[in-house]
Amino acid sequence: MTPRVKNDFPIELTAPDITAYKVGNTGVDYVTTLDSDTPGPHVMVTAAVHGNEICGPIALDYFYQNDLRPRIGKLTLAFCNYEAYLGFDPEDPTVSRYVDEDFNRVWSEETLDGPRQTQELIRAREFRPFVADADLLLDIHSMQKKTDPLMLSGPLPKGRELARGTQVPEIVVSDHGHASGKRMRDYGDFINPNSPKNSLLVECGQHWEKACGPLAIETMLRFLAHTETLSAEDVADHLGPTPPPQRFIEVSGPVTIITDNFRFVEEYQGFEVIEKEGTIIAYDDDKEICTPYDNCVLIMPSRRLGPGGSAVRLGQFIDG
Repeated sequence: MTPRVKNDFPIELTAPDITAYKVGNTGVDYVTTLDSDTPGPHVMVTAAVHGNEICGPIALDYFYQNDLRPRIGKLTLAFCNYEAYLGFDPEDPTVSRYVDEDFNRVWSEETLDGPRQTQELIRAREFRPFVADADLLLDIHSMQKKTDPLMLSGPLPKGRELARGTQVPEIVVSDHGHASGKRMRDYGDFINPNSPKNSLLVECGQHWEKACGPLAIETMLRFLAHTETLSAEDVADHLGPTPPPQRFIEVSGPVTIITDNFRFVEEYQGFEVIEKEGTIIAYDDDKEICTPYDNCVLIMPSRRLGPGGSAVRLGQFIDG
């Protein structure tokens, strides 16, 4: 079970009942593929990779409730770690992140092909053929702290281009992932610079804030319109105003926690810009953790500060 983290945030969203989507049409629970019968890419939108993140299920439920259908290619919609999601409790909202381990850290070939058995690995192995077959992926998430939404585009130019085409959120973070394990968005050819396959991971804001659900819907629809899975007419009545120009951050790396005595020197929320190189931002036991360059941006500082995890990512604003 996920370790408890003290929750300081109100629950402003209602987790939708997804049980109607269990059977689907693929033979794998909570995975549905809609085929347009017209040539085009296989596009996938995933939700509930973490069971306490409910904006993704809100977005997929919105898609189904509005009876949308792909115009070209195939569209797969998946509630990934549904066992954890079905355990979500607004009275104790942090403990349903996963059942045995983080579903979004098991996507290396070595882990998937290895002998270890957990609930998340069983599900990932079952779900893996869909991920391997997808040409384009949008993975919908939310964050622990009340931080501006962001798109994680991966380290390659093709990811930044896909983010630019999607238009939202305003901030795009080009990153290399986590030392603690590979994410689904980094699986296989998604991070092969010579492959047209591509993926994005959107963080829609704090897990349970009201704006998180609508942004997940907006991002999903703009992504599907950009990939031509849906037409501009399909999404026009569902979208907000034209978004502002995006800003891009390139991550130099995460701060990976070594000891069980890691602490920040301040209560960082995210996107703080630390002006001077060498500024102490944290201690890992007695080791000083300092900014490696001027104007260092702190991205997604974590509240789960255990050994092996990422405490924060460090980056700089760049020309997109």
